[in-house]
Order: sequence, then structure tokens, then C-alpha cells
Amino acid sequence: MTQLNPLRIGFMGTPDFALVALKALLDAGHDVVCVYSQPPRPKGRGQQVQPSPVQAYAELRGIPVFHPVSLKTPEAQAEFSAHNLDVAIVAAYGLILPEAILSAPRHGCLNIHASLLPRWRGAAPIQYAIWKGDHESGVTIMQMEKGLDTGPMIVKGTHEITAETTSASLHDDLAVMGGKLIVSTLIELAKNGQLESDAQDDALTNYASMLTKGDGVIDWSQSALDIHQQIRALNPWPGVWSAVDGKRIKVLQAALGVSDTAVKPFGTFLDKAGHVQCGDGVLQILKIQPEGKAPMDIASAINGNYIKIDQRLG
Repeated sequence: MTQLNPLRIGFMGTPDFALVALKALLDAGHDVVCVYSQPPRPKGRGQQVQPSPVQAYAELRGIPVFHPVSLKTPEAQAEFSAHNLDVAIVAAYGLILPEAILSAPRHGCLNIHASLLPRWRGAAPIQYAIWKGDHESGVTIMQMEKGLDTGPMIVKGTHEITAETTSASLHDDLAVMGGKLIVSTLIELAKNGQLESDAQDDALTNYASMLTKGDGVIDWSQSALDIHQQIRALNPWPGVWSAVDGKRIKVLQAALGVSDTAVKPFGTFLDKAGHVQCGDGVLQILKIQPEGKAPMDIASAINGNYIKIDQRLG
């Protein structure tokens, strides 16, 4: 077997999604010479300053970690260029990469994007694919350029979205897929010295904008299917909720339901099984979290008087 020349790789990522890719690169024997991640920030109830998952693991493996607040300064760009990289791998990093950074590595910067581009460019592609009813998602390895997720596509992997898919499960599956795809992509790059790619069709694009707390409000006039997708997509953050007696109740888990109860105004909590009348169809609530309380199943919520039959939600 021909021994491929090792590439000098820089890795740029922050959360768990990126960590899976970093581990895959290291497990495959690639030479990751530096890691860039978001600066340590306060987390948890104690608000103690903690490094990102990527930083913590990189330090464990003895890889130098850099976390500039911005990459737009001459100092940050000079520091990045000094790594003399063959290629940089970017996965959910969290900073805009200016052209000086994009062009510094010999083969530029490759992004692991969690959607089937050009569909769902932007910050929340995993959530939007579920929320908007897509039947499949996936990962695109792309050559980065100045625009937001606009660069040419090198390889894609697809993953089915079912009625049971949640943002958490899709996140984990796509993270593993992204790790495998970037490893195989770098093998190709080391072997051939270049990568083939296809331009995106801008006419087919749409954007998964950054999620806000307001996205989690349930509009019971919508269809049961739409609300079910919203619940599966937006938990755990920003969370999906409805007002009950002036307090927020998070809806953590639900299913498309069937009820024999006569149709009532949308938002009406119909029976002990947890059915709620929607604008079109019926949703069965399975698990909730009342404000200030622990998560509980719907039977416990009814017994605890947190929600009542014939009560109108929202």
C-alpha cells in the first residue's frame, strides 16, 4: 500500500457536533496541528467558566488550542497563517471566517455542514429540516468561500427523517456521518492533491436562521402534524411551550393522535390520554414540564392538576 503524505490540518469547531469530527480525524491518524474553538464561557447552575467540548478534548490530546474573539484582526490572521496548514476543517465553529483565513491553508477551508445544501444554509439546519417536514437530511462537505454556506459541494451523505426523528437523534447521527465523510475526503485530498466539487444552485436555497425563544410558542390553530414537527425539532432548545393558567408548560414529547371526542375549539385539552384539538387533527401530549417543576408524563400532570380536561391551552 502506498503511504500517503500526511497533511497539516487545522481544526475549527466548538460544540459536541464538531467534537465527533475531531475524534474521527485523530482516530484515523490525521495530523491535527492546531485547534480553534470559541473561548471558555460560564455554564451550568454555578456559571463556572468551562472550555468548549472541542477545546477540552484537544487539550487532553496535547493539541495547541486557540480561541480568538475575532479572526478579523491582522494579529489573529498572522497567527493562523503561521501554522502553515495544508487544509482547515470547520464544523460549527461560531465565528465568521474572513477571506484572509479562508485562503491561508494551501487547500483552503472545508466545512462539515449538517444539511443537504443548498437546502438549509445557515445556523440551525438540523432543527429546520425536522420543523419544516423534510423527509431527509444529511451532511455536505463543502469548500468554504466568503458567502454563508455558498461554497462548492464536494460530497454529500443522506439520512432519512421519520416521525420519530428528533433534533437530538438527528444531531448525533449527522455528527457521526460528518466525521466519516471528512475522513474519506481528506484521504482523497492527500491522494490526488485536489478535490472535485459542484457549484450550488442558488435558486434552490433556503435559510435556517438562528433560533430564538419565540420559535417555541405553540400555535394550536396549526395542524397537529406541524406542531408535532415543532416539538421534535425544538427540544431541548429553545423548547416548545404553551400557556396554561398564565404559566408556561413545556411540551417535551407528543405523538399524532386520534380521539373520539367531538371537535372542540383548537387548543382544547380533550381527555386523560392527553389529546389536544389542533386546527387540523389531534395531537397527543405524552410528556410535559410545568414551570418550575420536573418533567412528568401526562397522567402525572393531570393528577397534579397542572392541566385539566376541557381546559383551553395557549
